[in-house]
Amino acid sequence: MKKQVLLGVLVAGALSVLAATALASSSNQAVQVLPSSSCGSLQYKGGGSPQFIIASDLPLQGANRALTTEMTRAIAFILGQHGWKAGKYTIGYQSCDDSTAQAGGYDTAKCTANANAYARDPSVIGIVGTFNSGCAKLVIPVVNRAPGGPIAMVSPANTYPGLTLSGPGTAPGEPNVYYPTGKRNYARVVWTDRFQGAADALFAKNTMHVKNVYVLTDKTTYGQGIATLFKEDAPKVGLKIAGFAAWNPQGTTFQSLATTVKQSKADAVFLGGNVCFQGGKVIKDLRSVLGANFPILVPDGFTPTSATWTTSGGAANGVYISHPGVPVNQLKGAGAAFVKAFTKVNGGKAPDPYTAYAAQATDVLLGAIAASDGTRSGVVSHLTGLTIKNGILGSFQINKNGDTTLGIVTFGKIVNNKAHEQFVKLVTPPVSLTA
Repeated sequence: MKKQVLLGVLVAGALSVLAATALASSSNQAVQVLPSSSCGSLQYKGGGSPQFIIASDLPLQGANRALTTEMTRAIAFILGQHGWKAGKYTIGYQSCDDSTAQAGGYDTAKCTANANAYARDPSVIGIVGTFNSGCAKLVIPVVNRAPGGPIAMVSPANTYPGLTLSGPGTAPGEPNVYYPTGKRNYARVVWTDRFQGAADALFAKNTMHVKNVYVLTDKTTYGQGIATLFKEDAPKVGLKIAGFAAWNPQGTTFQSLATTVKQSKADAVFLGGNVCFQGGKVIKDLRSVLGANFPILVPDGFTPTSATWTTSGGAANGVYISHPGVPVNQLKGAGAAFVKAFTKVNGGKAPDPYTAYAAQATDVLLGAIAASDGTRSGVVSHLTGLTIKNGILGSFQINKNGDTTLGIVTFGKIVNNKAHEQFVKLVTPPVSLTA
């Protein structure tokens, strides 16, 4: 039986709750604060002291910093709208960083260290994160074995299928390898790359009108997965694959790779990867060899588009990009209310699409905590099999695997250094391509 959960956003009341304050001293805190080496000050603006902590696990350094710091503000904003409570429980919040300046994005050692800190801290009742699927692969199994039961995780951004499913685009042993206790403690409010890969292939065929696509990947968990899925879906919609190769995420020049693409006679390139792993430089070198207008399609790993523009030296002009769901200016009901309210406290800037996903992930996690008995295992038992009505992202379900039923993909075009790219169209791939 599916649990019915109403997770609409409350927009009435003061909007100043975003400016949450750190608790004055550890002697007054009812919770064990996470270490400052990775996590910021405990935020709380409710009555008394918090009983539990929600931690967010995001890369707060590197190319994604502008986006991920906005996501942390949205998490605090949603907690404030709930009065810093989940049902009868008072909830504090700590923002934790899984990145390093040297890596320019998530760092595997930091991901593992953070996971161990969450597991050891009995005050941590849930996690909003991670942002990168490669980091999730390290965090999920650690917190799945946490004392007192697995810790609930809700990701706003992981799209790698293998975290919840087996089959195309995944590795042997997935997803069971991530759940050593046999209990699923992970859910996400973003679709998997099976939707995105299929939609990207359809868009390349029907909107870009290309016929022969070269596929490149940065070899990360996310990048390899989405590139593989695009390669498998492309022939199903009538596209040819001119070649499949990888770029070095630590490389400094990709001219020879661009020459290989040119020699293949491809009429477009699909980049399965991340902007924080030299994705922008790959675009720059491709365009320098293939021409300033050579068709390029990238997935959501290239958000925010302002980072893609900057790191490509402006060569990303005209690049097409796919995103989960619908643009924030097309959200309805509770979603539109969130965008309006959050924009006011965000300096007049509308939220990034992934910021809305962070807000929805927080809402889902708070709902599971509210329905629980206040234990880690109790929260996990209310995390999947959900029906969300009038949520920030609309009405949808989270199935027993932890996956959402949302399958709409937005396509935009990066034009003239716009922070939010020009909207092109929405694509919902048929089940025959995503099953």
